[in-house]
Amino acid sequence: MNKVKIAIVGASGYTGEELVRLLLSHPAVELTCVTSRQQAGQPLGKAFPKFASRSKLVFTEPKVDDIARQAEVAFLALPHGVAAEFAAPLLEKGLRVIDLSADFRLRSAEVYKDFYAHDHPAPALLKEAVYGSPELRRDEIRKARLVASPGCYPTSIILASAPALKNKVVKTVGIIANSLSSPSGAGRKAEPDYLFIECNESVRAYGLPKHRHLSEIEQELSLLAATPITISFTPTLVPINRGIHTTVYFDLAKPLSQADAQKLYEDFYRNEPFVRVMEPGRLPDTKNIAGTNFLDVAVRIDPRTNRLIALSAVDNIVKGAGGQAVQSLNLMCSLDETTGLV
Repeated sequence: MNKVKIAIVGASGYTGEELVRLLLSHPAVELTCVTSRQQAGQPLGKAFPKFASRSKLVFTEPKVDDIARQAEVAFLALPHGVAAEFAAPLLEKGLRVIDLSADFRLRSAEVYKDFYAHDHPAPALLKEAVYGSPELRRDEIRKARLVASPGCYPTSIILASAPALKNKVVKTVGIIANSLSSPSGAGRKAEPDYLFIECNESVRAYGLPKHRHLSEIEQELSLLAATPITISFTPTLVPINRGIHTTVYFDLAKPLSQADAQKLYEDFYRNEPFVRVMEPGRLPDTKNIAGTNFLDVAVRIDPRTNRLIALSAVDNIVKGAGGQAVQSLNLMCSLDETTGLV
């Protein structure tokens, strides 16, 4: 079997590093190109010593022609606004593209400008891009040329919410989501707010009241519910290396027992290889998903407040970024969805 040739554009960040780890072990692909402006000319094994014995690749400058000569599929692990500059020309060269930035997650260029404070750099591609949540868009991902891999917060909230909204057992107003996240979700950058001394032994909210990820969260929740949804979302940094723990509160639209809520979630995710519905009596814990592509989810009915409470835990760098993108790659290449993932 010929292996699929893969490029990672922007391979020196946390997400890029995770993609390298996963793809070097993937039995059906060959990692042929890793780019980084900062690390150009440096061996991959020097920047990431853990890979020294596994790859002789050298970081190169990100040049579209060079990438196109070496790869069939390109992962874009780049900041928003920058990824689109590579997506369009790579697509023109015949590559398939999986973008891990926010550039193609939204269907509306106007919403993008509202949340990201600049015009969309490639609005013509928004209609073509497929939101890369395998649990919700599996068939579309298989056929896609351009996949927009979801953000980490959205993954944790959308998958925790999908069974309740799709089955219309909760109200679509008054929804509140609170997420506790590792600072690694902000990427590998030397900003004071994310330094160890600032984050360790501290818990703090940020991005209120309009975190950028709200745009894709509300878009996808609205599609699930088939009606416009606006939610309140509080992201909070906690001093762990990786992981997100999310709690979403819904008002019930009709009476629902705990047993029925449990069955609803179990039925919805019964055949999903990377979503684990917690058994009654257990709740998600970030230590149990760290380093994996699993999302753990639990549901509780609170009769005292007439609410459904959905909870999830996900590794923000794996299922919330690189792992989910590889899951989409497998679908695009007609491979078993779990190939190269745990």
